[in-house]
Amino acid sequence: MTMPNQGGIRFGRIAATLPVSDMTRALDFYVGVLGFTKAFENGDPAGFVILKQGEAELHLTLQPGHRAAPFNVAHLMVGDVDALHEICRRHGLRIVKGLRDKDFGLRAFVFEDPDGNRIDVGQPLG
Repeated sequence: MTMPNQGGIRFGRIAATLPVSDMTRALDFYVGVLGFTKAFENGDPAGFVILKQGEAELHLTLQPGHRAAPFNVAHLMVGDVDALHEICRRHGLRIVKGLRDKDFGLRAFVFEDPDGNRIDVGQPLG
C-alpha cells in the first residue's frame, strides 16, 4: 500500500507512555535502578513524568487501576544488553523471554517492569 505524501509531514521523536499503578515504585525502578532522570513532572502528587536516559525518553502516567497488557509495550535499544539483563535479574524482575541472539541481528530479551509492562530490549549483533 502506498501512502500519499501528506503535505510533507516529517515525523520526529516518539516516546512510549507507560501506565503505572504506583508512581513512587515506578520512579524507584526507572530512576533508581536504570538511571533515568526526571525531565518533567506534572501534578502533586505526580500523575505524569517524563524520564530521559541517553537518547531514550520514557513517559510514565499514573493509572491506579492499571493491569498490564500481555504483549510488549515498548522496545529499548541499549549499548550493553547483557548488563541490563543482569540488572533485571538481580532486581528480581520477571524475564519473559530469555537473553539470546536473534536471527534478525539483535541480542535481545523481554522483561516486565514493576507494573508488569513488558519491555523488549535489544542490542545489534556484531
